[in-house]
Amino acid sequence: MVIKNLDYTNKAVMENAINEAVEYIRTKTDKRPSIALVLGSGLGKFAEYLENADIIPFDTIPNFPQSTVEGHSGKLFIGEIKGHCIAVMQGRVHYYEGYDTQTITFPVRVFSTLGIKSIILTNACGGVNKHFAPGDLMIIEDHLSHFCPSPLRGVNLDIFGDRFIDMSSAYTPEYIALAEKTAKNLNIKIQKGVYGYWQGPTYETAAEIRAYMALGADVVGMSTVAEAIVARHCGMKILGISCITNMTCIYSKGGTNHEEVVEMGRLTADKFINLLANIVEQL
Repeated sequence: MVIKNLDYTNKAVMENAINEAVEYIRTKTDKRPSIALVLGSGLGKFAEYLENADIIPFDTIPNFPQSTVEGHSGKLFIGEIKGHCIAVMQGRVHYYEGYDTQTITFPVRVFSTLGIKSIILTNACGGVNKHFAPGDLMIIEDHLSHFCPSPLRGVNLDIFGDRFIDMSSAYTPEYIALAEKTAKNLNIKIQKGVYGYWQGPTYETAAEIRAYMALGADVVGMSTVAEAIVARHCGMKILGISCITNMTCIYSKGGTNHEEVVEMGRLTADKFINLLANIVEQL
């Protein structure tokens, strides 16, 4: 498979690429979602609970990036859950696959153009905070983007927002409060914390994890941050939820592998689905 990146130096090309994808999606569904949801590694089961879903493979959507990673099936579901119409990405693409961050975030631009105003970003991640444990869910309060090349580099797409955007409250405070309250009502243990971005595909060294800890990260993962930046640029409200699939190497003598990450995502799927469905009902 040849990795194709978008020409983010040409405004007309970028806008045309987005519009082509939007027009194609509208030929495949008459539904009008108000919420978008991106599912991380091992968390794709949620999409199967949508009712009356139209399913659109990524590889049929013009200009859509294609996932190459196990646990990311690469399908767009548009259907209903708890009486709400939502668009669900069953999988995503990552920087480590060879895509630049402008291409990674292309689906977020498409969602915004479809009229979606709220997005829920989920991921599988490693625990940095010693008080966390595999299987915990964490609401993202903030992130560290130091190692994430900016997805806003290149021409500014003025139809979405100004070039210089405020990131002081990137994750919508009222959505954080809603998620925390919903978890409590469902008797689901929930953590809150800071997500640290790592480019991957290597897992982090012990020294790198200690550096993240000093910077204030509670978890570390290889996605989400670029999507959150672009969603913010588009004026969308954002909720981030991490599934802690493993503790990072400073806590584990056996190391980390992707199969472990995917499997823990599957094991926590029912809890995760229950929480997400009840959050969506209230958004």
